[in-house]
Amino acid sequence: MAVKAVFFDVGETLLDESRLWESWAERLGIPRFTFLATLGGVIARGEDHRRVFELVRPDLAPDELFASRDGVPPFGPDDLYPDALPCLHELRSDGYRIGAAGNTTREIEEALRRCGFEFDAVGSSEGWQVWKPSPVFFQRVVEAAGFEPGEVAYVGDRIDNDVVPAATAGLVSIFIRRGPWALLHGDRPEAAVARAQIESLAELPEALRGL
Repeated sequence: MAVKAVFFDVGETLLDESRLWESWAERLGIPRFTFLATLGGVIARGEDHRRVFELVRPDLAPDELFASRDGVPPFGPDDLYPDALPCLHELRSDGYRIGAAGNTTREIEEALRRCGFEFDAVGSSEGWQVWKPSPVFFQRVVEAAGFEPGEVAYVGDRIDNDVVPAATAGLVSIFIRRGPWALLHGDRPEAAVARAQIESLAELPEALRGL
């Protein structure tokens, strides 16, 4: 069954999250090295990334933390990885339907729509009220794509949230090996369920042609 649609995870797949995390460290008054090293430890242990806030600022209640978000700039076009737009345009010229959906807020949906590429569909966990790795999330991806699961590729950097659940839901799972989750979890045996593994989005069009 040929792939007809390609959907992308957001953070560390299309968007470089470095500025976001550094902004959080600055906003919370935590040295960047301390904050980022703690985040790396949380990721390595397989914990939810939000655990980092509990560790570095245990004095903040969740509602106080949300209020602190006012000092963290939203994502914008400058946060796109440099290989993102060229890849999206090449896939469009190859005739694929293109979408993006991740464990994000509706705000990120809007940021993606402003990024300089017209997606066929954009979704978020907040908008859909379902979070990866739930199989329902990937059902929503398939619905947004408008094709059968085996005709939809999902590209992501996380083994636990992207690669395995997408493959389990019947999608064509593509693992992009970049970002801290990919570096720390990329050697797990479960990575083998990906139909292709790539180091950058520049490799994706050819990888899809080779399926």
